[in-house]
Amino acid sequence: MKHRQQLTGFTLIEILVVLVLAGLLAALTMANLAGGSQQRELRERVRELYLLMQTASEQAVLNNREYGLVLGENGYRFVAFENETRDWAAYSERLFRPRSFPDWLVLTAYLENDLPRLAMDNDKTLRPDIVFYSSGETTPFELEFTLADSSEPPLVVAADGISIQWRGPGTEDNAW
Repeated sequence: MKHRQQLTGFTLIEILVVLVLAGLLAALTMANLAGGSQQRELRERVRELYLLMQTASEQAVLNNREYGLVLGENGYRFVAFENETRDWAAYSERLFRPRSFPDWLVLTAYLENDLPRLAMDNDKTLRPDIVFYSSGETTPFELEFTLADSSEPPLVVAADGISIQWRGPGTEDNAW
């Protein structure tokens, strides 16, 4: 009696189904990684601004000089108050160079608008949105950073006039 050996293997359709599923999983993974990388970059950019603001606040006290932050649609820059000219000018330290925002970053700024102006300010001078005073105080503000077309909760940098804080998803005690 002869036994027939049965051939085992995969059919062409089974192989194609596996390849299609693997391709879909790879595409889904890449889409998630791309969104995650923008979220990571957003976090890094907000962290950088937060640390620069902390440093500017400390420099203001150490140097007995007022520093400011000018917010724009495409980025931000730090300025310093020049006592000789009684005007705001670009902060010359390399650390405080102007920085730009990527297109996908959305900044919503809530600024205190009835702040007292420095006695030396006049209407022709550049007016920073946030001021770091030599007394250690800071303009009260709240800056919300989000990804464009995203439903993720915002990352927030805020100041109550005395301290600058970081708030975001997963942070406790509203601080870094």
